[in-house]
Amino acid sequence: MKKILISALAVFTLFSFTSCGQKPAENTKTTEKNITISAAASLKDALTEIKSKYEQKNGTKLTYNFASSGTLQKQIEQGASVDVFISAGAKQMNDLVSKNLIDKDTKNDLLKNQLVLIVSNDSKDKIKTINDVLNNNVKIAVGEPASVPAGQYAKDSLTKLNIWDKINPKIVYGKDVTQVATYVEKGEAAAGIVYKSDTVNLKNCFIAQTFDESLHSPIVYPEAVLSSSKNKEEAKKFLEYLNSDEAKDIFKKYSFEPNH
Repeated sequence: MKKILISALAVFTLFSFTSCGQKPAENTKTTEKNITISAAASLKDALTEIKSKYEQKNGTKLTYNFASSGTLQKQIEQGASVDVFISAGAKQMNDLVSKNLIDKDTKNDLLKNQLVLIVSNDSKDKIKTINDVLNNNVKIAVGEPASVPAGQYAKDSLTKLNIWDKINPKIVYGKDVTQVATYVEKGEAAAGIVYKSDTVNLKNCFIAQTFDESLHSPIVYPEAVLSSSKNKEEAKKFLEYLNSDEAKDIFKKYSFEPNH
């Protein structure tokens, strides 16, 4: 009996040492690369097309968060998990730089744009320029100047034209340029001020006027990697792609002007 117990103990001990010495099975599952991009709402169509091409070529999943640049700025300041920020205005990017939330070495002006007056097809006979908005009992849609760069550019332009105070009672404010364009497209406002790139897919309105660039500060779209990004190398690769000829052709398709 004693010999049987000793033999059993020996087998158990040998099994235990053998088990402890075994290497755990290696995890062969490849971790999916993923970066999050917070981008101005006016970039939605172009970046959506870029997404499929980039993911297929690089095996990196792109997650987009579209909103007004001011809203995105606030989200980042409040700790949102973001790898890349693409703003429709220099102010929002510069504010984040001043708070050390941006990797300064990655900051670059990616695109340029133009500010235009769009008019619904229903109002095409009575509105040809911004002055016609003043002379008719109609509404005009404009982005919130405090948070929407296009709204600030619009305010600056109308102020220089000495009509901001007069036109202000006619304004319907939008949370971003997409909403502004939608107001005009649906006839909820007779006219609106948006970027030229916002007009590519519009069907029920047209560009009536392009505002002279001297009326506002340069419209640029700065891009950068966030200081807090945990995927900086992948984020930098994405920015490199946005400056490639393939990406530039897509941006041009949506009426953006590459900055380089």
